Amino acid sequence: MGNPTKTLRIDIVSDVVCPWCIIGYRQLQQALDKTGINADVQWHPFELNPTMPPEGQNMHEHIAEKYGSSEEDSRKSREHLSAVDSELGFSFSFPTDMRMVNTFDAHQLIHWAETHSRAMDMKLALFAKHFSENKDISHHETLGEVSQSIGLDRSDALQVLQDQRYAEAVRELQSYWLKQGIQGVPAVVFDSKYMVSGAQGVDQFEKCLLEVMKAKSQD
Repeated sequence: MGNPTKTLRIDIVSDVVCPWCIIGYRQLQQALDKTGINADVQWHPFELNPTMPPEGQNMHEHIAEKYGSSEEDSRKSREHLSAVDSELGFSFSFPTDMRMVNTFDAHQLIHWAETHSRAMDMKLALFAKHFSENKDISHHETLGEVSQSIGLDRSDALQVLQDQRYAEAVRELQSYWLKQGIQGVPAVVFDSKYMVSGAQGVDQFEKCLLEVMKAKSQD
């Protein structure tokens, strides 16, 4: 079991429209629970589609265009994601009219939530709003609703989005992680030293955690 007196910093670079990001986080959380390791998890912004227009794009069309996936490939991928949701305590829904949207404002809202020590709540609520409820998380009214749902002031959230006060801060963070060589998400960085890409599975995350804590104890 982990040493409860030591806290491990874990940075997760991700986008809220990335299904593997929420899967990876849930796997990581299960691994943390199994090992008993205390962790300080920090989320960082990454846009899968920074040039996505305001109206967004049909999800299935987007996947086909961006990755060259056939309809059969997409169907199998959706089935796989839906199959793991019960194991991870997260529900995926992929209706035919689901849309890929721009997430820059969502990342600004997460940054704002961090000033209230609510970044984790905001991040998880946005994942659920997009994947479970299929709501447009680029729409300011939706983002205001999400803010209110986690106990933050809706009008304050809308003002943050209107004046774009955290736009530059989010851009700087995105630039920083890109300069660290991160080109895909999720990217999970342990103890500011060791990086793991993708949703590795509970067992692999458990192994990583134990190895990092062992190395940390020898520092």
